[in-house]
Amino acid sequence: MTDLLTRRQLHAWRNAIFVVFALSGISIASWVARLPAVRDQLGLDTAQIGVLIFAMSAGSVLGLIAAPPVMLRIGARAGMVLSLCLVASGTVVIGLGTSVIGSAVVVGAGLAVFGFGNGSVDVMMNVEGAAAERAIGKTLMPLMHAFFSFGTVAGAGLGALASALSIDVAVHLSVIAAIIVVSVLVAIRFVPRGVEAEDPELVAPRVPFKERLLASLAVWKDLRLLAIGVIMLGMAFAEGSANDWLTIAVADGYDQTNTTAAVVFGVFTVSMTLGRVAGGPVLDRFGRVPVLRVSALLGVLGILIFIFGAPMPWLAYVGAAFWALGCSLGFPVGMSAAADTDDPKQSAARVSAVAIIGYVAFLVGPPVIGLLGHQFGILPALLLVLVLVLLAGLFSPAAREHTRTSPLPSHS
Repeated sequence: MTDLLTRRQLHAWRNAIFVVFALSGISIASWVARLPAVRDQLGLDTAQIGVLIFAMSAGSVLGLIAAPPVMLRIGARAGMVLSLCLVASGTVVIGLGTSVIGSAVVVGAGLAVFGFGNGSVDVMMNVEGAAAERAIGKTLMPLMHAFFSFGTVAGAGLGALASALSIDVAVHLSVIAAIIVVSVLVAIRFVPRGVEAEDPELVAPRVPFKERLLASLAVWKDLRLLAIGVIMLGMAFAEGSANDWLTIAVADGYDQTNTTAAVVFGVFTVSMTLGRVAGGPVLDRFGRVPVLRVSALLGVLGILIFIFGAPMPWLAYVGAAFWALGCSLGFPVGMSAAADTDDPKQSAARVSAVAIIGYVAFLVGPPVIGLLGHQFGILPALLLVLVLVLLAGLFSPAAREHTRTSPLPSHS
């Protein structure tokens, strides 16, 4: 089908996926931005906040697992709408549970739905993004992930503005939910329907759920996919650890103010976004493997500078910038490599598998760094991040571009 689309239609398809990535980023940043207000209004301590975050994380993992069979049933096009509507619903429940009902249990339930929607849309938008990338013939996945970063910046900015204006959490999050629903309903019109949706004769016989589940699990036997998972593990661990511990490392390890720590983290996020914006042309020019190797070296160099740069604060900025550039392309390249297969029906399961590995790194990395930091100090604890980034670089050949035997249709 994709060979029948005009260039204008292909670009509209690409832009629609950009919007989906951005909406996911906006939703997550909006929740994070109002977390202090949620904590204060419900009177929660740190441990209770941890339980709420776990509810969201558990929902995310369930969403990742559910995404492949849902895509087989209704397609990525309808699946992305359904997933983002779940995200919007969860967002509203979080707001109502905070400001109207005043119940941490309700907020936790909202976060579980919110996490499920974001986990499932993560797989679907990456599979659909990989399909658009192949149809257009240019590397687009890093730029798509950059739009997720743009979304987080927008969500954080709107959240900070809502907090500064003392806008009620329920009102703020309900507005964000409305933006998400309206935006996805507009954008999805530009995502092409799959061939199977247009020609009933091409529809495959319905496969029993047990067989679909076994087919999804079978991808875990693919050694190349597991090697891609190692790349995802190292790079996601590096990104997640920076998100949670970089500011504390600057404040405690470098003995700087919270404001300085926030500025250093700002350098990290901007460098991450720039790396993803520039990543597409660089990958097209040099290929995945050389770029991943250089990225890993930049990441290792940045982490080394950051760890051993204390007490010279300017080295924290340099280290954070190289650290971010080093891990900026790992997640999007891993997603592209996982979806790179002759059988498009396997793409969702393969993307789901590596996404689960990446999410496990995001979830497990921060507490592991915290335990090591408590024992040895926060800066020495970051040596684990360095080892995993180096390991990701060593496994980079697994992401080599796949040579196909036939053209691939859309995954819609």
